[in-house]
Amino acid sequence: MTEHSNLQRPSPAAVAETIAALGALFGDRLQTGRALREQHAHTTTWLAPQLPDAVIYPASTEEVQQIVQVCAAHAVPVIGFGAGTSLEGHVNAPFGGISVDFRDMAAILDVHAEDLDCRVQPGVTRKQLNQHLRDTGLFFPVDPGADASLGGMASTRASGTNAVRYGTMKDLVLGLTAVLPDGQIVTTARRARKSSAGYDLTRLMVGAEGTLGLITELTLRLHGIPEAISSAVCSFSSVQDVCDAVIATTQMGIPVARMEFLDALTVRAVNGYSKLDLPEMPLLLLEFHGSEASVAEQAAAFGEIAEEFGATGFRWTTDAEERGRLWQARHDAYWATHSLRPGLQSMSTDVCVPVSALASCVTQARERAESLGMVAPMLGHVGDGNFHILLQIDKDDAEEVAQAQAFMSWLSELAISLDGTCTGEHGIGQGKAKYLASELGDPAVAMMRAIKRAVDPKGIMNPGKIFDVIAADAD
Repeated sequence: MTEHSNLQRPSPAAVAETIAALGALFGDRLQTGRALREQHAHTTTWLAPQLPDAVIYPASTEEVQQIVQVCAAHAVPVIGFGAGTSLEGHVNAPFGGISVDFRDMAAILDVHAEDLDCRVQPGVTRKQLNQHLRDTGLFFPVDPGADASLGGMASTRASGTNAVRYGTMKDLVLGLTAVLPDGQIVTTARRARKSSAGYDLTRLMVGAEGTLGLITELTLRLHGIPEAISSAVCSFSSVQDVCDAVIATTQMGIPVARMEFLDALTVRAVNGYSKLDLPEMPLLLLEFHGSEASVAEQAAAFGEIAEEFGATGFRWTTDAEERGRLWQARHDAYWATHSLRPGLQSMSTDVCVPVSALASCVTQARERAESLGMVAPMLGHVGDGNFHILLQIDKDDAEEVAQAQAFMSWLSELAISLDGTCTGEHGIGQGKAKYLASELGDPAVAMMRAIKRAVDPKGIMNPGKIFDVIAADAD
């Protein structure tokens, strides 16, 4: 077998035969219209859309198996599609192929309230699941902001505002069912809370970005809805003070559920968009979960820490309406920042560093953006060192796009130099593939390639993502 980065599209004949075979099996659930194919290749960053040859809508694991078997027989690529909210070109089809849309696989199959777990199909969204769970007293805590599909969230190892307490998708997926590139169906784990049985195939698939197979069922860990929730907000004079307060809070063992940072520029945008009157200074927004007494104690303890580091305007509340207003404003920050350069869009990127290096990373990023004249609001999940920059860019201006790409490249290398990662939660996809070797080293990437080659020798599963495409020899 050989490795190269310019694997060609399958021949038109192979694509036509694949579409004909799938059409015979699935009828009008296979679509080839251009508008639909464009929708399934859209990206929300600077990456240009690359259209699949067709879109198909399976309804079961067995139907996904049929699709993969047909595509494997003709060496035609297969690209999974959930809600299309990924940020690094994960759903692009650089070599054409079949986009497998899990829209019709959106059933909640089982809820085991006594075991705090559930089994779902990949098209279920996080909001749909939590709505279903409401009467059970349970919830699923991973919240990336967008109402993403759970299959997509697992594939990109998604995270979000609750990760500081509840973890990321790698911590909440107990097991899964997937269709492998040769059409075999694999189950990676049972429902037991721990196991020493062989390789951890669940975590191998979580974060593989669809390059090793298509996830068709997920068993997820759930948590009890807390008896009480309180939120707190305060402002600081500098990012360093924010980070010092975060470190002290962590060291004291205060079980913060959410700990979000907004820089002054983001606060300005949020104030205008969400009709708030927060001071235009670096801001922390926190949430505490527990009993009524414990959330009050946690908020009070944090208040003492905040005061020690010069915080102003500290207040906390258990009022659901006020809490909802604050957190909705945080989730709307992406849209709010567009007002900083009206009519333009954001180019979003994320990095993650040890919390002790966060102030340095954010400060250097702010200074560089200002020196380049870039509008670059910053926010993030400071409890685990992850932050985002929403570059306000004219995507029709090639010079601005090139400058933004150069800035994002510099930021990724900066994070890596601080013993961090080029992506805390967006994933590698196409956009950050070039930083993987710099971050992990060639031997680690070679090991990933070896796994990919062994599982997907024809290179049909979401090719062109994470690293260069691996193809089989002609024989």
